[in-house]
Amino acid sequence: MSITLNPELADFEDFITKIDNPDHRDQLIKVLNWVNTTFPQLQPRFAWNQPMFTDHGTFIVGFSSAKPHFNVALEAVTLSHFRDQIEATGDKTTKMLWQIKFDQPVNFNLLQQPIQFNIETKQTMTSFWRPKTV
Repeated sequence: MSITLNPELADFEDFITKIDNPDHRDQLIKVLNWVNTTFPQLQPRFAWNQPMFTDHGTFIVGFSSAKPHFNVALEAVTLSHFRDQIEATGDKTTKMLWQIKFDQPVNFNLLQQPIQFNIETKQTMTSFWRPKTV
């Protein structure tokens, strides 16, 4: 059974169709639809070859796909804040990414937390990315 993207996410269709494995494709569609439904105030945007969601023009979360996993792109401040919780679930992180294996269930309760964190901590931000700290 194939899952379809929410109509609001039509700009992500080309990206999704390039994922060869139908199970991987369905899992990522499920995540993108969940973000769209859970955070309806976020605007879907396709940039830097990845689907992402923004709030008043500022980056909140992005996604990309690799063979064994998909990546949740979070800014370094956010990823650092949630790294221990993410790694405690068995997921891996890099400097800028949270890697979720395609063959494991997505922890939506945990995924909601960094997205909400970005929404709340970037309410007054006018730039796309957080300013670099020295």
